[in-house]
Amino acid sequence: MVELKQKVFKFVGGRILKTGLAAFLTAWICDALGLPVLFAVITAIVTVEPTASDSIKKGIVRFPAAAIGAGFALLFESFLHQSPFTYALAATFTLIACHKLGLDDGMLVATLTAVAMIPDASGDYMSSFVFRLSTTLIGIVVSTAVNYFVMPPKFHTMINQGVERLYHNAGDLLEQIIADLTHARKQTLVYQRLSRDLERTYKLIGYQREEWKYRRHSMHEVRTFSVVLKKLEYLQKILYHLGNMLYTDMRKGMDEEDHRIICEAGHSISKAFHKPSNQLTQKHIESIEKLEDLFHRLDNERTEVDEPRHHFTGKMIIIFELLSLNDVIDDLCTLEQKEDRYTKRERER
Repeated sequence: MVELKQKVFKFVGGRILKTGLAAFLTAWICDALGLPVLFAVITAIVTVEPTASDSIKKGIVRFPAAAIGAGFALLFESFLHQSPFTYALAATFTLIACHKLGLDDGMLVATLTAVAMIPDASGDYMSSFVFRLSTTLIGIVVSTAVNYFVMPPKFHTMINQGVERLYHNAGDLLEQIIADLTHARKQTLVYQRLSRDLERTYKLIGYQREEWKYRRHSMHEVRTFSVVLKKLEYLQKILYHLGNMLYTDMRKGMDEEDHRIICEAGHSISKAFHKPSNQLTQKHIESIEKLEDLFHRLDNERTEVDEPRHHFTGKMIIIFELLSLNDVIDDLCTLEQKEDRYTKRERER
């Protein structure tokens, strides 16, 4: 039963619940004040943002933009009445004016205000103008207040979970690449999906920074946040090396022993993505030492046959990228050890 409730809550989502609450409160306030409800509710729905910061900043822009839309609606309605040209001109000039004045975040609300106001326009244009802006203001204020006070988003938790998932997926991708080096490009879609997930995580990072401008936060939160940022930097390096492995030409293949050494090290590194402390095991250390010896032997062989110093075979590139990935995971392991020591000291205080 508890699991079912969690699934339902996850499906509904905080933003959906806040949108419904904003619509209810807006309708209730407008009804109590005797103001038109419909457009105020529409405004409240379209102005609920992912963060309270966005709601506040965009709300400041949306109200003057809505005033511009209402003004153009009354202007063209007074000349052309309720004709198709009235709607088209009101929407077009509203968009142009908002763009020229740098009110791009208010374009949607302004255009909705303009086109929705035309059917209700009466001879008393000033009253229509005031009523329409009043309902718009109520919708904006209610959605902003709900977004700020009700169910504040926990981006930090989402970011931590996203980073952990990214490392697991990167380990899985490396495992798939190592399993079929000659056809590694088949994993391109997986690599692209991983890149998009990384971009989405950085977007959440931006949301968290914006939220902290309007909410109190502790030094501990700031420290853990900086650790997460460092982990994302390592992930970017990891994606770079995985991308190089995807597009390395391995059609020439390799002998069985070299292939075994590379696969053994690759599998061990992929496990370290899931659990960085795996690097500390003797088995992992031995597999990396064998990989390093293989790289130096191939490099010496290349020098003995007088090949150009800049020329690396596909086999050497794969080995180099694996060693580079191991270095990144080594840095990650060091970072986590420092963080564990810091957390332990904080608990002892």
